[in-house]
Amino acid sequence: MTTPLTAPAKPPVAVTGRGPWQLARAELRRRTSVKISLAVVVLFLFMAAGAPLLGALGGWSPEEFDKTAIDPYLGGQPLGPLGGISADHWLGVEPVTGRDLFARVVYGAQVSLLIALTATAIVVVAGTAAGIAAGYFGGRTDTVLSRLMDLTMSFPSLIFMIAMMSVAKDVNRILLMTAVIGLFGWPGIARVVRGQTLSLKHREYVDAARVGGSGPWRILTRDILPGVAGPVIAYTTLIVPGMIATEAALSYLGVGVRPPTPSWGQMIAESVSFYDTDPMYFIIPSTCLFLTVLAFTLLGDALRDVLDPRGSRT
Repeated sequence: MTTPLTAPAKPPVAVTGRGPWQLARAELRRRTSVKISLAVVVLFLFMAAGAPLLGALGGWSPEEFDKTAIDPYLGGQPLGPLGGISADHWLGVEPVTGRDLFARVVYGAQVSLLIALTATAIVVVAGTAAGIAAGYFGGRTDTVLSRLMDLTMSFPSLIFMIAMMSVAKDVNRILLMTAVIGLFGWPGIARVVRGQTLSLKHREYVDAARVGGSGPWRILTRDILPGVAGPVIAYTTLIVPGMIATEAALSYLGVGVRPPTPSWGQMIAESVSFYDTDPMYFIIPSTCLFLTVLAFTLLGDALRDVLDPRGSRT
């Protein structure tokens, strides 16, 4: 009697696990709000980076006057519907001056996002460094840095910014605004990083590195910093809309970017006088500011939920 032949058993398939960053990326791809917000953020970043090219494509510079696009007998109101929108002026023109609104919006995006992103970089670098140092070294270092955080956060930052910007006149306004905004923003992220560092410095792999002879610099850069990278990335995205709003507020109050340099906040301030006769002059820069802040906020919320779920519940 012959026994039937059986097929050879297949070797087991190795199951490859996915790391936390792969899981986070998959979760972010699943969310529609993240896709839309990311598309809006990329659009405005492209607008800011390509402002000279887009301005040349539109055919007008942000300081160029077009007196043929306004009616001198109606107080300089734009000719045509919707604030003078036409084939020559894609978003219309400013009242009285006749400057192209499209050129000023794209150059305003460059100025506003340059200040906001540079100030955010200063805040993140300074706050992360201070938070890691305070949490890891503890003792007197933690006391000094924590008191410095409390002191900085106790200042009425907006009033102090207005005072500093009003006193300093003959300086580069963009550089000064970046430094002033960054000066008051670092304690918030420093507190977050300090708390994360306190929870990480007694982990087994950190103790093993310390016993193995690794110095503080190696432990901070190789073990602690990767552990706080997730919350830092999430909170960085949440900081950006606040920086954009702060720059717009200072420019709106007249202590920020000075004319003729365009800025969204400055354009909104100038458009208040014309909101009833030329509402498009107010709507266009306000919409750009609103969409940018909203997109960064939604993206930051999603990153915080995925990368720092414990922080999103507090």
